[in-house]
Amino acid sequence: MLHPITQEVLNLFKENGGSMYGGESVTQLEHALQCAALARKHQASDELITASLLHDVGHLLHDLPDDASDKGIDDQHELLGERYVSQHFKLAVAEPVKLHVSAKRYLCATEPGYFETLSLPSKVSLEFQGGIMNEEEVASFEKFEFYKEAVALRRWDDLAKDPTLVSPSIESFTNAIESSLK
Repeated sequence: MLHPITQEVLNLFKENGGSMYGGESVTQLEHALQCAALARKHQASDELITASLLHDVGHLLHDLPDDASDKGIDDQHELLGERYVSQHFKLAVAEPVKLHVSAKRYLCATEPGYFETLSLPSKVSLEFQGGIMNEEEVASFEKFEFYKEAVALRRWDDLAKDPTLVSPSIESFTNAIESSLK
């Protein structure tokens, strides 16, 4: 029998995961599954696989329209998601969720050519998420215990937007979810 929080996560994606993922050609569920599948393919820990699955759960928890970012509205989904995730999951899940937006800003500042690889919706959202980090912000970001995991998650996040990809079922991630609970 699944833990009640695991069932809650599955239900949340089944009920709200069909909405489109912020101007991309995939749904929230497809994006989450692709990101988690990439983490699993790279032999990430169960906590990082779970963070990859849940990194955008904040989009499923607010009442803003699917196109909020197109209208310049920052839904601060990473903070909403981190609040939800930190109630039920280990810090190794919650911190990468919280930091994945900052990781985009960080990579734009530290990796030449990274900005050019971003999708148009991701470039648009970067502006109202604080833009490219300055040197002080980079140094501060690198002090977070899970910043490297957030950067890895961010890379998978950027790739998890393929409308032709067939993803594993969300149920295939239940073991990772269960082992990542507090």
